[in-house]
Amino acid sequence: MLNIRISDMLSKLQQLSSVKEVEQTQCVIIKAGLFNHPLVMSKIISFLSLSPLGSLVYAQAIFEDTAMNNPFVCNTMIRAYTKSVFPIKAIYLYNVMHHKDIKSDHFTYPSVLKACARVLWCNEEDMKCSRLVACKGAEIHCRLFRLGLDQDCFIQTSLVYLYSKCGFLGLARRVFDEMTEKTIYSWNVMISAYDQINDFVSADSLIESMPGKNVVSWNMLIARYLRLGKIEDARAVFFEEMPERDAVSWNSMIAGYIQIGDYAGALALFHEMELANVEATDITLISVLGACAETGALEIGRKIHLSLKQREYKIEGYLSNALVDMYAKCGHLNLAWEVFTGLKMKHISCWNAMIVGLAVHGYCEEALRLFSTMETSVDGAQPNRVTFIGVLIACSHKGSVDEGRKFFNRMVNEYKIMPDIKHYGCMVDLLSRCGLLEEAHHMIKTMPFEANSVLWRTLLGACRVHHHVDLAEESIQQLSKLEPLRDGDYVLLSNVYAEAQRWNDVERVRSEMIDSGVPKKPGSSHIGTK
Repeated sequence: MLNIRISDMLSKLQQLSSVKEVEQTQCVIIKAGLFNHPLVMSKIISFLSLSPLGSLVYAQAIFEDTAMNNPFVCNTMIRAYTKSVFPIKAIYLYNVMHHKDIKSDHFTYPSVLKACARVLWCNEEDMKCSRLVACKGAEIHCRLFRLGLDQDCFIQTSLVYLYSKCGFLGLARRVFDEMTEKTIYSWNVMISAYDQINDFVSADSLIESMPGKNVVSWNMLIARYLRLGKIEDARAVFFEEMPERDAVSWNSMIAGYIQIGDYAGALALFHEMELANVEATDITLISVLGACAETGALEIGRKIHLSLKQREYKIEGYLSNALVDMYAKCGHLNLAWEVFTGLKMKHISCWNAMIVGLAVHGYCEEALRLFSTMETSVDGAQPNRVTFIGVLIACSHKGSVDEGRKFFNRMVNEYKIMPDIKHYGCMVDLLSRCGLLEEAHHMIKTMPFEANSVLWRTLLGACRVHHHVDLAEESIQQLSKLEPLRDGDYVLLSNVYAEAQRWNDVERVRSEMIDSGVPKKPGSSHIGTK
């Protein structure tokens, strides 16, 4: 057994800068018999789980090999899970601590409460999840009273944050008003809660009362303008009024450009951020990779990915999802697959990006096989609405009606996901492609909500392929009620009539198009150049 002083080992661990160094150091630790030493293990797990150069998967593996009864290490893992795409694991670990009587303290609860809020954010459409999170938050609040931690300002701020995210603004404000010591962060959280529900009167009242503002306060003002679509007002605050800007300020502006569909503007602003020597965060890169995906700016995306690999940066969570999505939307499925298969822990959004990418590009069998793999994976990823959109697209492109019906029914009956208009759109597309126009029409007419123009236009296009005049006429009537007809709509109906040799109707439709002042746009395409 090696004879190494604890102080020397702790000093070495303080200088860790990569996962490879951790692997080398771990061998020394095991030989020295220090594997279960609480200080040594806490340093390793802290680096792996919280550093951008670490690995949450590796941290989890080491943590699970320990006795898992050290409060500091448990707190570190809870904090890491809270910041990751798996905040539910923070709540699970907190429950384990409580079950095993591992002491929780004022460091445990801010992270656990934030984890509850993040679980809610990740499942915002799930009302059952919302109720469970609210109940868990109330349970923790009661425990805080018993432990005498209910007056801790950081815990109180986290309670304000959780209650506001659950929609209990009255409770959030009550906790805020009862705080004897309010930090600027506390003020910002309460103001942000009012901003989120567009109660600007209450928000501005608090802004006037708060003792001082910091960069976060200015960032909230930018976020308000962006949420309201006032991009110029946000730019004025960002470029002219703010005394200082941080990475979050840049992130907000980049996200704002993406929100209004100005992806080129987002990429230009990212370039300005680089010139200003502001270090990009995960959120920055996620936004920029999203803009690359929408514009096909593959080279920028690949440059970001290469930089991350060269720095041995932790590619996990939403960042890995963004890379998979970017490569898939740019048509480079081999690179998307490389990132995807390199992940040890895959969030459902990552599975979705890969399944949808395969389906959209015609790799239908591969998409359906990946869905089957996901259902049995150790990640415990549960399919959601987006997953089934990808699966139904795969069935549509494959032309497999029976499989499409099966998955549609499984979504409803097995996974209790009520289909929305996008799912119905996929089914209408599938049935239309396969010539089952009457069934597609019946589905449109019997949906629990009004069909949109996309569904009627899908059916109209299928009528052109399968020579169905009556449904084409109904489709065009329904379209005209929803929005002004486009040149393509007139052309499709004209072609349906032409193939039925109804030349008078062909002439009538073309005259209506001219009388309506709808020009026929010439076809066009674009290519990217370096």
